[in-house]
Amino acid sequence: MDAVSESAVPDVLAHRLRVVFCGINPGRVSAAARAHFANPRNDFWRLLHAAGFTPRLYEPHEQDALLELGIGVTNAAYRTTPGSGDLRTGDFAGSEERLERLAVDLDPRAIAFVGKEAYRGVFRERPELGPQLRALDDTGLFVLPSTSPANAVVPWDERLRWFRELAVWLDGVRRVAARALVLDADDRVLLVRFENPVTGATFWATTGGGVDGGETHEQTLRRELAEEAGLRDYDLGPEIWFREHTFPWNRTIITQQERYRLVRVHAHEPAPEIDLLAEGVHEVRWWTPEELRASTQRFSPRRLPGLVRRLLREGPPAQPVDVGV
Repeated sequence: MDAVSESAVPDVLAHRLRVVFCGINPGRVSAAARAHFANPRNDFWRLLHAAGFTPRLYEPHEQDALLELGIGVTNAAYRTTPGSGDLRTGDFAGSEERLERLAVDLDPRAIAFVGKEAYRGVFRERPELGPQLRALDDTGLFVLPSTSPANAVVPWDERLRWFRELAVWLDGVRRVAARALVLDADDRVLLVRFENPVTGATFWATTGGGVDGGETHEQTLRRELAEEAGLRDYDLGPEIWFREHTFPWNRTIITQQERYRLVRVHAHEPAPEIDLLAEGVHEVRWWTPEELRASTQRFSPRRLPGLVRRLLREGPPAQPVDVGV
């Protein structure tokens, strides 16, 4: 059976939400009401309030008001069925790609799957409850117990515990990072490649890392450049960029304040001094301006190729520039 391209229950979505809850599919009660989790025996709305996501108990018909609280709702499959057991594999066709587009275009902090079967339908793998190693772009993934009345084996207190854990997990951890845009005499850029251990998805970023307690930004940069590239002989240039970036890493949501400085070197062959695999780094290499311009790889910041082109064309900015996500 082919997947349905439009749901009887409209998605509740907006840009930069704190969390998007993803149910498995619309049941007949929800389809009739055109509202998510509309079955009065479904615990979703009560759990949302009890866990502190809403200041009062919302009714299903008030679902659009969730957006003001940074909350969205969608489903893994769009076809309406009497129960989730009536779904077929084909009902989830394209669902992973749809959620990935949602993550890239709308940039929510996380997607919380309401039930293991919602997650399994999308990714074709059985998860444990809680935060996942898998991610979609900069969006973390979390699996909750199903709130359906059919999931009576999981008691209320256990469901509430997981909803409360989600609320705490979404707050994540904050850290400060120092990064360097390293350019050589040929205007090549030194980048490191990170890889998701579950999906194999990769992205390229500048060298640098978190500021340890007691370190200055300069001390952090010098330590990171030595560890990641064996680079020690250079002068630190001006601060050129900054940003605040929220992303999932190793089952944790991290909000990172980053400051970037320009570093110019004549020539250098990267020679890491630590085991970078333990840091999630799988490669360190130089990129030519032409390679950056032609690449379809994912970069962090996302606009890195364009930012580098502008820097090479105009020189360092008079004041550091916010480079966004």
